[in-house]
Amino acid sequence: MGSEKNRYLECGRIINVHGTAGAVKAESWCDSPEVLASLSVLYIAEGGTFRPVSVAKASVQKRFVLFRLEGVDDADKAEAMRGTVLYADRADVPLPEGSFFIADLIGLPVVDADTGTAYGTVSEVFNAGASDIYTVATPDGDRMIPAVPEFVIRIEPGSAVYVRPIEGMFG
Repeated sequence: MGSEKNRYLECGRIINVHGTAGAVKAESWCDSPEVLASLSVLYIAEGGTFRPVSVAKASVQKRFVLFRLEGVDDADKAEAMRGTVLYADRADVPLPEGSFFIADLIGLPVVDADTGTAYGTVSEVFNAGASDIYTVATPDGDRMIPAVPEFVIRIEPGSAVYVRPIEGMFG
């Protein structure tokens, strides 16, 4: 993975129309729907570029976000946006100290913190309730490791995820 980070991060998807005045309902791919609702500008990928769309209003409804987007002022325009993936500029997304964007973890090598053995690469990150789980693509198939301090010793952005697995976790 190069040192160049992607400026825009996938943050959600428009899944439905809400009402008749052009509001849309989006699923959030952020840590919480409140994070997505806090963004004042979203981006839409079009032909290799990202077009900014100003958020006129946003509110959280259960685990979804209702948006009024500038230029989307009727149900037909809202319907045309169904399925659209929303992006955020990484500079606009709050990231707590010691946290990482999932997009920055995907593709990182997973290395034993004690022996230097390379196990594979992070291919997916998902949340199982108590913690995130890293799926590691290995030569012997996918393995999963909880993203907790007992197993994940440190993460060096752009370099590797250093782990201390229990016996049998990777073989």
